[in-house]
Amino acid sequence: MWPSPLSTPPFTETQTARLGAGNPEFAALVNEATSGGTPLVVMHLDIDHFASVNENMSAEVGDQALELIAERLRTHLQGRGRLWRHGSDEFLIAIPRLPGEPLPEEMAESLRQQMELPLSVLPYTLFLTAKIGVSLCPEHATRPSRLLDLAEDALHQAGREGGNSVHLYVLHKPSSAHSESIISRQLVDAIDNGELRLRYQPLVSARDGHVVGMEALLRWQSPTLGMLVPERFMRTAERLGIIVQIGSWVLEVALRQARVWRDQGFDDFSVAINVSTLQLLRPNFFAEVMGMLQTTGVPPRMLTLEINESALTNNVNFVHETLANLRNEGISLSLDNFGTGDSSLSALVRYPVDKLKIDRSFIKSAPAANREAAISRAIIAMGHQLGMTVIANGVESQAQLGFLRRNDCDVFQGYLFGEPMSADAAGMTLRRRYLRPEAFAETRPDRTLLLLDDEENVLRSLVRLFRRDGYRILAAGNVRDAFDLLAINDVQVILSDQRMSDMSGTEFLGRVKMLYPDTIRLVLSGYTDLATVTDAINRGAIYRFLTKPWDDDELREHIRQAFRTHDEKRGGVPL
Repeated sequence: MWPSPLSTPPFTETQTARLGAGNPEFAALVNEATSGGTPLVVMHLDIDHFASVNENMSAEVGDQALELIAERLRTHLQGRGRLWRHGSDEFLIAIPRLPGEPLPEEMAESLRQQMELPLSVLPYTLFLTAKIGVSLCPEHATRPSRLLDLAEDALHQAGREGGNSVHLYVLHKPSSAHSESIISRQLVDAIDNGELRLRYQPLVSARDGHVVGMEALLRWQSPTLGMLVPERFMRTAERLGIIVQIGSWVLEVALRQARVWRDQGFDDFSVAINVSTLQLLRPNFFAEVMGMLQTTGVPPRMLTLEINESALTNNVNFVHETLANLRNEGISLSLDNFGTGDSSLSALVRYPVDKLKIDRSFIKSAPAANREAAISRAIIAMGHQLGMTVIANGVESQAQLGFLRRNDCDVFQGYLFGEPMSADAAGMTLRRRYLRPEAFAETRPDRTLLLLDDEENVLRSLVRLFRRDGYRILAAGNVRDAFDLLAINDVQVILSDQRMSDMSGTEFLGRVKMLYPDTIRLVLSGYTDLATVTDAINRGAIYRFLTKPWDDDELREHIRQAFRTHDEKRGGVPL
């Protein structure tokens, strides 16, 4: 627990105004930090896509959500800092940085994770994400206005990186060419200087959230450029001819850490380690791995080697022999970033691989994007047909989790369950054993109805109409939110408007048919394109086409009949 230098007052209307540089409370904190006192962390938090909550669920729901978010953040701070409302859906946070506290990025990351927890605003359950920009006082600036500007600049950078992330302001960002020159000069001494780091990210079972493994992820603490991910320096390492030495360092350090965890009583998980193509092509690689396992006392079953697809296209016979020897010793083999490389399906059958890891690029858009969803489902089905465990990499939202669970993916990895963390933090995660168990609780109500209409007054009327029949009602004002709700919830019947700004109802329901074929899908529209509707019905995309304006009793009967049809299709007993 962090110390409590400051109390966080209740969230009141006086705090909803924009925090300006002249705010006396904030100015006092900055003055303390610049006068040799406690340094300060300033965070600018912006909720991703919050406008859709106000637009689709009402401004009242949005206001309640903001109050609950403020309460959650304030509770998490536990008196360690100050929280202000900023604009419509943003917050500003100032936290004094006392000795022994986490790094500023870790402070911000813990707040970002709080934002991902489900938020109940009846009758809705919201799943929100946020991006956070961070500035430091006195390191980055000593004036309140400048600190706020820099935190906002960092926030915009987090937005450019896709949102749902944390970004620390960089005071002097070198040019790309200059950065590469620095990397080339400094990387050769990184091992000797003790600059390489390992972070560990959990892998969890799709059944119940049980932690089944940790992937060791390399980082380099450059003296000049700060903490770098492998994408920034591994190509340079390969060009300089030191990638094999770095790979050996990673293998040795990760296995030593695995032994520490095993000695602490954790032996029902595996450690996944990335192996470069050049490592795999070395004649003594098999002997090196087995020697390290023997030296560290780690049983082979606790080790998973992750191989990039490109490795399967090099020196085929030698690579096959090496992989077969490793697997015969009990080491698991995982094909990393599957779907983005050059290997053929015949090569996949030929090589003795135990696991497939779906590349994050497919996971990111899978719940709503037709092609990505189809590819993800095909990879899962193919992997299972070949007797492989399928891992989804880059799981960052409840919607992605719901989609993957419904399509029988086996293991998940991503920021939804934890960012890459230190060995100590990973050890604490292993002690917890289960991550986000609430996300795995089976909630399958008998009658769930999804309503989709981009006209707010129509959507409200439909919600009021069907609420009397006792259904669990999900309401969406756009197609994106509808796909998210479908991914998270077990929906039996869908009633969609036809003419919407982002996609027609028949096109939307055509995609839904592919992703959720057991649903019963109806269109409600005041606009009739007979050819389009007929084609959708013939393709089985929609069950029934209904017209506006509607008769309440008739519409309610159509929905009751849709639920009865769903029961009959599933072999259930109609109510």
